[in-house]
Amino acid sequence: MIARVYKYRWQYIMILPAIILLFLFQYIPMAGIQIAFKNFAIGSSMWESNWVGLDNFSFVHDSQFWKIVKNTLSISILKFIFAFPMPIILALMINEVRNSTFKRFVQSVSYLPHFFSWIVVAYILQSFLTMDGGIVNDVIGHLGGKPIFFLGSTDWFRPMIISSSLWKEVGWNTILYLAAISSIDPQLYEAAKVEGAGKFAQIRHITLPGILPTITIVLILSIPGLINVGLDQIYPLMNSANQEVADVLDTYVLRNGLQQGYFGMATAVGLVSSILGLLLVVTTNSISKKINDEGLW
Repeated sequence: MIARVYKYRWQYIMILPAIILLFLFQYIPMAGIQIAFKNFAIGSSMWESNWVGLDNFSFVHDSQFWKIVKNTLSISILKFIFAFPMPIILALMINEVRNSTFKRFVQSVSYLPHFFSWIVVAYILQSFLTMDGGIVNDVIGHLGGKPIFFLGSTDWFRPMIISSSLWKEVGWNTILYLAAISSIDPQLYEAAKVEGAGKFAQIRHITLPGILPTITIVLILSIPGLINVGLDQIYPLMNSANQEVADVLDTYVLRNGLQQGYFGMATAVGLVSSILGLLLVVTTNSISKKINDEGLW
């Protein structure tokens, strides 16, 4: 062990700053988990607060909480169904483009939205979808239809969240798949052409198997996202009109923890979400190992 560390000492020195940052900002703050089991209030120390056992977990008996869980799972599952395969499809399409200039243009255009903050995206959506001067409602009006209150509609909120998430992140998520595709041996494609395989056959029998390990890793890392749907995306678009379907675990924690001061309950909700995320990762990794012998560990 010592000989191995010494052999790769410079590599360890290079990753040491990242390890220190990970320890400072990820592991030390875990001491705050105890707030989930204490009666903590602003102005007191979490070390001096009284233990209350599982009192902060009383939210499990609240019907409103389970409605919020339903909203969270509905949005996250829909985002997963659409957002997981789309980067793969886009990467396969970009890979088939032979004009290098057009290919770089498509990549740049698809990557660009990733660098917009969700506040900017929310402002763009509000500008396009508002009933008073919004481009979309103007087009609907010119076509003879009635304006739609997109920003306050419970029917349109989820499609709006899913479509904006796809527009913002799909292009960026293709980077991993394009890198994986570029590592496939070109001789495999040449051999397939000699055997008379078409484009779809090459994708099915060479490209997809070649990037399967990458797909597996991304899948495992994406599973915990079923619990966390993204506060920064949903909160700017949530209002009293669509709160029935927009209220999710992240906004529930924000409202109860920071706005109403129930820090113990908010920490308890976060702890339960983290444990569920961990269980999902472990379960998905185990299933993946059994199916195709690929996993994180």
